Amino acid sequence: MSDLYRVEIIANQSVMDDITELLENEISDFEYTMISSCQGKGLKSKKIGDTVWPEMNFILFAYVSAENAKKIKELVGQLCEKFPKEGISIFFTKGEEL
Repeated sequence: MSDLYRVEIIANQSVMDDITELLENEISDFEYTMISSCQGKGLKSKKIGDTVWPEMNFILFAYVSAENAKKIKELVGQLCEKFPKEGISIFFTKGEEL
């Protein structure tokens, strides 16, 4: 288990397809779970899906090898440069020894 990483990506729904397609195309057998509509507040804006704050976020998480975690970090970094205002955040947690 210690060689696995939990990868969590939170971003605006407007880049959801860009992120999932890139990861699916670049990492063979990429498996993930997604919450496609979620609300929240970041440092710069709220995303709560109402008439005042109409945008929504999504959350994608996956359990991957260290090698794929590094690859995902690079790929998502490229998308952060391409879409700097879409609030793309990525987090990694290393699995614990049992």
